Amino acid sequence: MRLPVFSSKFTPNAVLVVLINFSAVYARTATSEADEAQITDPVEECTAYYYAPVTDALDGFPTIWQPATIVSNDTEAQNIWANISQSVPTNILPHGDIYGDWNDTSYNVAEDPDCWWTKSLCTTPKLSTLPADVASIPEPETMGYGFDDGPNCSHNAFYDYLLEQNQKATMFFIGSNVLDWPYEAMRAIDEGHEICAHTWSHHYMTGFSSEDAFAELYYSMKAIKLVLGVTPTCWRPPFGDVDDRIRAIAEGLGLQTIIWQYDSFDWEEQSGNITAAQVYTNYDNFIARAENGTFNTEGSIMLTHELNNFTMQTAVTYYPKLKDTFKYLVPVGVALNKTQPYVETNYSLPTFDEYISGNVTTNSSSSSSSSSNSTSSSTSQSSSADVPLIQTISSVLLASITLGILMLAV
Repeated sequence: MRLPVFSSKFTPNAVLVVLINFSAVYARTATSEADEAQITDPVEECTAYYYAPVTDALDGFPTIWQPATIVSNDTEAQNIWANISQSVPTNILPHGDIYGDWNDTSYNVAEDPDCWWTKSLCTTPKLSTLPADVASIPEPETMGYGFDDGPNCSHNAFYDYLLEQNQKATMFFIGSNVLDWPYEAMRAIDEGHEICAHTWSHHYMTGFSSEDAFAELYYSMKAIKLVLGVTPTCWRPPFGDVDDRIRAIAEGLGLQTIIWQYDSFDWEEQSGNITAAQVYTNYDNFIARAENGTFNTEGSIMLTHELNNFTMQTAVTYYPKLKDTFKYLVPVGVALNKTQPYVETNYSLPTFDEYISGNVTTNSSSSSSSSSNSTSSSTSQSSSADVPLIQTISSVLLASITLGILMLAV
């Protein structure tokens, strides 16, 4: 199967100017998630549309695709940050800037005092109050299957393929993308995929001040809550850029950090930094490791993306090979037996044993509606999901304080 061709340059950075204007310019009318899922023309898929719940709430968010700061009149965010900030280490300073420019070469990589993944691949925090990152899968011969940078506006053919294969995945959604493409986000959760946060604007997290790093996570969670009605409990740092300061902020928000062991580098093909052939080699090498028994006692995670036509087409091309090589392909949460993936209790994931026996979804609440006025009977309208974000986060924070947990987990 081949996906419809869409520009390989369609990335958050490449279309930043267009996306920023989505709140003011709408070229078409979209009435439901189901209607959006039927579109086969990628250009039409990626034409901006109006969705009232998002438009009405934009004043409560930072500017879409701009680095996040706490919105000036957002007292909920300010209060949550005031509580969390007390547990964030102040002796760990920002590294470089949010664009990944690390001119300071003074960091001691050998000692790695901050457990800075970008420099050392450290996944076990130096701060004892923080849990380890998830970088592998406890189930042998198993791949934690997932994709970063969604929801991509042109993902219909890709999601159709996953649906045909009855394959669920962990989708790491960027907050700005969720507000730009709400119906596309709804499709993911309604079809049983696990949703995790991937920050608000997809920058290097250790370059942010602590307050702004909090805003990146908080508003990505708030966007997912607004559109999908659920509050995620997992996240992945863009580029894997995380240290104990950022982990502490994430832990305070109830977010588990998920990294990876292997990188397909599919995301770099669009920039020209590597070739498609090199990406295919990375996939082949990962498969070869599985074939030679590398994952016989513990499964693995490879970084792949819902970023553009190339990354999604490559995922489709290699899916049969991964399926044949690994005993199981499952969402990360399933591999961890994390049956409650969100703060709200109206949605659950199957256990690993349930999933591999064929029960790939449990208690999935629909977030779609065919209402002609673009309103959605989303998951957020169910009684269990009506809990305001500040209440759900505050509950997590209170539990953390009660248990004596002082730092955040990614």
